[in-house]
Amino acid sequence: MNEPPESRTHDCFFGQPRSASLLPVICSVFIAFLVIGMAMPVLPLHVHQGLGFGAFLVGLVAGSQFAAAILSRVWAGRQSDTRGPKSAVITGLAIAAASGLLYFLSLSFSERPLISITVLLLGRAVLGVGESFIIVGGQSWALTILTARNTSRALAWVGSAMFAAFAIGAPIGSMLYARFGFSAIALATMLLPLATLLCIVPLRGVPAIPRLQTDLMKVMASVWVPGVGAALSSIGFGAITAFSALLFVANGWAAWTAFTMFAVVFILTRIFLGHLGDRFAAPKVALASVVIEAAGLGLLWVSPSLAVALAGAALTGFGYSLVYPALGVEAVCLVPAQNRGLAMGAYTAFLDIALGFGTPALGLLADHTGLGSVFAASMLAALGSAGIAVALLRKARTSRRNQVAVCP
Repeated sequence: MNEPPESRTHDCFFGQPRSASLLPVICSVFIAFLVIGMAMPVLPLHVHQGLGFGAFLVGLVAGSQFAAAILSRVWAGRQSDTRGPKSAVITGLAIAAASGLLYFLSLSFSERPLISITVLLLGRAVLGVGESFIIVGGQSWALTILTARNTSRALAWVGSAMFAAFAIGAPIGSMLYARFGFSAIALATMLLPLATLLCIVPLRGVPAIPRLQTDLMKVMASVWVPGVGAALSSIGFGAITAFSALLFVANGWAAWTAFTMFAVVFILTRIFLGHLGDRFAAPKVALASVVIEAAGLGLLWVSPSLAVALAGAALTGFGYSLVYPALGVEAVCLVPAQNRGLAMGAYTAFLDIALGFGTPALGLLADHTGLGSVFAASMLAALGSAGIAVALLRKARTSRRNQVAVCP
């Protein structure tokens, strides 16, 4: 594929260094995802202890956000391509704020748990749609600023903002929940996206690229192999978000520590190593990463002590951090620049499928065989992702032997 024209531009964007132009986008993604981070350690406790439901419904509530995102990723990608990434981010923030209202409404039915959890599920679904627009718009914005030559770095930086929000939001959410209950989480979910809107609206957006009439199925055919690899590696992320709090509480440890350890290591890895997918063979980076992730999930499975469990969370965060951007290089480089937002939406949809359907499935497994089995199953899924990375690496080597360019 020929090098897109925008990748040959100077290291300035609208007269500013590219990193300076990207900073407001990163900050906006961080603020928007803070509400999701605040809810991560809280939702399992609210559903299990507050409403009295089991692990399956914990997984269903956690996964419903991602299940709804499946249906909206392509929609978000098309809006980002046709109306510009800024428009997609603004739309997502407005939708995310509406989910906070539904969180509040669910609390009014706390004496009727079935109605309460139904409304809560709807709120999570609405948040999933908002999250789709925010992250796809933010990624497309970053890719336009940094260019396709720096795909892995762009995805790593935006993802770092997202996980920094998760890491900081987890202890904040735990503190607010312990002191004020779930109503504080609902209020934050409504107000923080609205505050972020005030920061986004004055920003100068990037122009939409005239879109090629590319068929969605053609884009899906281009990205499905790296997408499946990313999906399998994301099963472990679903296990961390939905069940690490329950596992830690069951062992007498603080609920938020597992995810915060995961997220902190994840962020540091992306900050210092996020460029590896651009500099080296992306499938090779992905292969090493998923093996490390699988080792971390294995430690969480056995978790004989807090130290071992935290080491497992750290290794899982280290490994998982580079899988998505490395395989994202494979996905983005196979489509024209005009369909980059659509490609990112299609690629990310595979993660939503894994989290939206895999997390409730892990909940069913936990109900029948215990919480430890969740992390054992996630470890096996990560090893499956390693098989995908090996296949992509062999394909890249074959292409080089045949002198076929796979990526620009």
